[in-house]
Amino acid sequence: MTVPLPTDTTRWRCTLCGNLTRFDVTRASKVVEYVHLDLAGEPKVEEREVLSETIESVRCRWCNAVDQVELVDRPGAAS
Repeated sequence: MTVPLPTDTTRWRCTLCGNLTRFDVTRASKVVEYVHLDLAGEPKVEEREVLSETIESVRCRWCNAVDQVELVDRPGAAS
């Protein structure tokens, strides 16, 4: 089950405990990274382009509920 991303007018809310602020998010991403290795061989990502990304699950940090997250309106968001 994929979970939609919050927008400028919505946010996540746990349907079991009401949490609005703390979630563990599992994502599947396909990215292209420009990696620069220094002379000692230490890598540093200097550029990152996300080609695709899907949120696979969202777990509430307060009550540990999995896939119980819904999108709700942000307070003060223009409808």
